Amino acid sequence: MLDTPRGTRLHIGLFGRRNSGKSSLINALTGQSVATVSAVPGTTTDPVYKAMEIKGLGPVVFIDTAGFDDEGDLGQLRVERTEQAARETEIALLLFSSADLTAETAWLKQLRQNKAKIIPVISRQDMLPDEGQALQAAVTEATGLRPLIVSARTGRGLAALQEELLRALPEDYGEISITGDLCQAGDTVLLVMPQDIQAPKGRLILPQVQTLRELLDKGCQAMCCTTDRLADTLGRLKTPPELIITDSQAFKEVYAHKPASSRLTSFSVLFAAYKGDIDCFMEGAERLAALPGSARILIAEACTHKPLHEDIGRVKLPRLLRQKLGDGISITVTSGKDFPPSVSGYDMVIHCGACMFNRQYVLSRVRACREQQVPMTNYGLAIAALLGILPMVALPNKPK
Repeated sequence: MLDTPRGTRLHIGLFGRRNSGKSSLINALTGQSVATVSAVPGTTTDPVYKAMEIKGLGPVVFIDTAGFDDEGDLGQLRVERTEQAARETEIALLLFSSADLTAETAWLKQLRQNKAKIIPVISRQDMLPDEGQALQAAVTEATGLRPLIVSARTGRGLAALQEELLRALPEDYGEISITGDLCQAGDTVLLVMPQDIQAPKGRLILPQVQTLRELLDKGCQAMCCTTDRLADTLGRLKTPPELIITDSQAFKEVYAHKPASSRLTSFSVLFAAYKGDIDCFMEGAERLAALPGSARILIAEACTHKPLHEDIGRVKLPRLLRQKLGDGISITVTSGKDFPPSVSGYDMVIHCGACMFNRQYVLSRVRACREQQVPMTNYGLAIAALLGILPMVALPNKPK
């Protein structure tokens, strides 16, 4: 389970003021010295991520964040990192440590806007004269939420907190399917996977691995080939595959060889639903061809790899965009979590498949684009639209 990619783990974030007990609590919950504990305010700077396997929750990642009351220029940078961590948090432990609840109530509102499940906590029971009773009453009155009172040092209340974490887990968590209703047990599925410079030597890229594993779990007959072996592979089959999944950059060639009865999709299209909002991305893809010749386009990659020759986000996709819209367009490429707080200056945002992010974080970007009325799509749908085959691409059902 420790090999489970971070993007598919449940993200549990701890938020609070400096010295509110976040690091001590995360160490108590994990049973390890994950975070540095100190009486000096501001010990935690950048968010600390710790992957764990928790009984009942499965694979999770705990996020220990800097205090949201940090000060100064450097403190503001730390708070910005905490805000970024909040966007990928699915369950938030919001720690209360002061009678002044101004900052906590503001963060409560922000976490709710991010669609996180919130568990209010008073974590330093052993250091409060009344064991936190007065603070608990004040928080309940101010927020309508009754915080749990725990002690990371003595362990009191930790069992109740662990039970609350289990209750906060969505019923369908981890059950969202990559391939959705596009295939079922017994179907033959052909995966066309170019092993070019972007594929790590000796390994498959993450979306290919995850999709292949799901097909095996579903009971499908999964077959793999490279683009140059597609025609030969199809010729060896007695009946056409029910579904063909390809890398988006090979859409054109695969579509040309596709049997009429086989449905065609791509790994990136599948991840448009698995990690994002398929309806939003489809709407964006359908608007792509109508962009003006002076359009400003943001291409957002989740990976932070060094740009490679024929890189899909920096070379191939921009080339297709210019072929369709002309050389007058302006293209900006960001990587990792360097996503601008405002996208209002762009006419379109095109996101990668986001295999490195969790769905919560991708949906925070979707909400930002919607709020600023900027259309958004992803690599696979954009490429299909630019090639003119979008109506022929099979889409997975939208996750509930």
